[in-house]
Amino acid sequence: MALSLYDLSVPVFTRGLGQLTHLLDKSLAHVKANGIDPATLVDARLAPDMLTLTGQIQRASDASKLGTARIAGIAAPSFPDEEKTWDDLVARIAKTQDFLNSVDRSQIDGQEERAVTIKAREGEAHFTAQRYLLQFALPNFFFHVTTAYDVLRHSGMPIGKMDYLGKF
Repeated sequence: MALSLYDLSVPVFTRGLGQLTHLLDKSLAHVKANGIDPATLVDARLAPDMLTLTGQIQRASDASKLGTARIAGIAAPSFPDEEKTWDDLVARIAKTQDFLNSVDRSQIDGQEERAVTIKAREGEAHFTAQRYLLQFALPNFFFHVTTAYDVLRHSGMPIGKMDYLGKF
């Protein structure tokens, strides 16, 4: 069976967001058990010029919803970046998953050659939907999920590779 554009997008994004929720849940349990204020993690970052944990989660959300919408040729929901608490971050992920789950396979499969144009700091970039997904949307998504993991791990959370990868 050949992989379809849908198979390579929505389930992959959904699983990654699910693992991100798992990382947040496990980290929250740790901070509560150890009397740590969860707010200290919300604003944690790896380097002064990098996004905070909140920013990483917002960008992972955006990468998955915009990636899916662009390859399907539909409008993505707009989620203002207003998350300030742990619960806000979990809710942002859940809203993103709800959108992804609303996209039907028929909206994506067969769209491999759809033209996708994105605006970046360097100017416009033009892709086919397949190339956009494989060379931009997925790498961008996993960059932010991985960086969120790294922020949590660097902050002393007891998470590891299998928490990131999840159950098979």
